[in-house]
Amino acid sequence: MIDIKDLIENPEKYRASQRARQADESAVDSLIAAQQTRSAAITRFETLRAEQKSFGKKVAQAAGEEKQQLLAEVKDLSNQVKAAEAESQGAAEQLRRLQAAFPNLIHEGVPAGGEEDFIVLREEGAARDFAAEGFTPKDHLELAESFAALDMERGAKVSGSRFYFLKGIGARLELAMMQMGMDQAIEAGFTPMITPTLVRPETMAGTGFDVEHDDEIYRLERDDLYLVGTSEVAIAGYHSDEILDLAKGPERIAGWSTCYRREAGSHGRDTRGILRVHQFNKLEMFTFCTAEESAAEHAKLLAWEEQMLQKMELPYRVVDIAAGDLGLSAARKYDCEAWVPSQQTYRELTSTSDCTTFQARRLNIRERTLKEDGSKGPTTPLATLNGTLATTRWLVAILENHQQADGTVRVPAALRPYLGGLEVIEPVV
Repeated sequence: MIDIKDLIENPEKYRASQRARQADESAVDSLIAAQQTRSAAITRFETLRAEQKSFGKKVAQAAGEEKQQLLAEVKDLSNQVKAAEAESQGAAEQLRRLQAAFPNLIHEGVPAGGEEDFIVLREEGAARDFAAEGFTPKDHLELAESFAALDMERGAKVSGSRFYFLKGIGARLELAMMQMGMDQAIEAGFTPMITPTLVRPETMAGTGFDVEHDDEIYRLERDDLYLVGTSEVAIAGYHSDEILDLAKGPERIAGWSTCYRREAGSHGRDTRGILRVHQFNKLEMFTFCTAEESAAEHAKLLAWEEQMLQKMELPYRVVDIAAGDLGLSAARKYDCEAWVPSQQTYRELTSTSDCTTFQARRLNIRERTLKEDGSKGPTTPLATLNGTLATTRWLVAILENHQQADGTVRVPAALRPYLGGLEVIEPVV
């Protein structure tokens, strides 16, 4: 959630954030009005309750007709207190609903607009000129099938469309990539973690996902559990309702999990191969840090993502995502998009978001501050950030960018030690 006190004191910056997101500015005024209604309701309730307590003393000291009259007044006052309490609770719930639906305040400099309004910050590496090399590049599915690395047909037979089997060198390639990413994360100080893929509604909602209206999320109604689309959800909930000691620096976790997306509304888009599927594996970086450190931590997460892409020897670009495409939780998001030769365009491989204190407020995660004398100070919401380090989709870019004229694929040098020194993937005869 956003800081309601800051919104009331500085409403214009929140209106500007809403304009940049192409969202409703009046939501700011609705929040202010709801807070005022709640404050008035609480004041009325507490005033009546204090009056009720003072009446109790009068009744105890009275006798005869005076006592009977006071008892009647107490009964009426008791009804007023109950009504005021219900009104106060209703006002608090209305404020909570409005806060839960209000998106994070964007960072200064985030591009305004929607999905197509991102800004390309830079391009790294050069796309190969396959025509100059004398051959037409194959797409990842044709390559994978020639290596007996991927079976889409049997995936559909067993589970339906957009499911698949990775097998042979395909399975080994994904495991090698994920392990390489995990080793890099451990070297950078991350704690490895294999996370649950089913979470409770409060964990999903606490991370900023709309469990009521998000058609991308799989729900198990019988158990009231949700399948995650990223280990970010489980890791964010890991410290819910806790106070962390960040005196020694950020807490960094690298979560490895299977992820699920319904891909609602994407019918007919990227149906070939594994670009857009219902189930995939992902290695996700996640950081708990102080609010003051979040911007610097965001830059580090992006650098670690780029380090992995460079190890894979992939041409890519870094884009600053527009405000209207940030989702509810992010204050800023950078994507790294790798060049896909068969499509002659860039496709997202990594995403890193600075969620500032938004998720922590929803999940009640705080940090203990210290006073100047070193003693314990008050608690305050901390910041959370996330970033992709590897995922199944990467196989698309690896296979297509490193294919050779003879139908083989060259294994990036950094990945070879994780494949027993394998330098070239060859078609299966």
